[in-house]
Amino acid sequence: MKAKKPKHIAVAGNIGAGKTTLTQQLSKHYKWIPQFEDVENNPYLNDFYEDMPRWSFQLQIYFLQSRLSQLIEIHQGTETVIQDRTIYEDAHIFAPNLHEMGLMTKRDFDNYFSFFQTLKATVKPPDLLIYIQASVPTLVGQIQKRGREYEENIRLDYLKRLNEYYNKWIDAYKEGPLLIINGDQNKFGENDEDLGKVINLVDAELFGLF
Repeated sequence: MKAKKPKHIAVAGNIGAGKTTLTQQLSKHYKWIPQFEDVENNPYLNDFYEDMPRWSFQLQIYFLQSRLSQLIEIHQGTETVIQDRTIYEDAHIFAPNLHEMGLMTKRDFDNYFSFFQTLKATVKPPDLLIYIQASVPTLVGQIQKRGREYEENIRLDYLKRLNEYYNKWIDAYKEGPLLIINGDQNKFGENDEDLGKVINLVDAELFGLF
């Protein structure tokens, strides 16, 4: 029996975990179509980093809308798509963290989260969610290496808080198949052997070969 062709693979992880790298590598290996977060054309990002309380709600709504349109495109298409970051991360990690830090009001957060719940009911979860779990030192090292200007001011406590939200979300994730990669030990970005290990795990999840 031939395994059913997956439609949607999603890669999740904190800032600096290696999502984009892994998305590129797996898309190349499996001939999947990669979908990346459009950081360059995001009209709110710079304003958000300048004045977070003022722009947090608008930024999160923009992310939600752009990711929802990606999901619709994936399910209307015929190819397998691998997506860099998921619609869940905005709602379960970034928005609640902004609210907890006092950077998004309760009213805005409640509005945002109920909107997310409504949208979530209309879309299918990924055929496989790959979560790259990495400690704060690993994240910091990788963020510094890539040297993106707007990430220079990200504070350690911010990354630590996001990591706590990520782990809580993953512990409770029941939407579909989940594969957790240890980003501290598995250096798939620099090491072909480590990448091979990830590919074997993905094969086992998707095609049940082992």
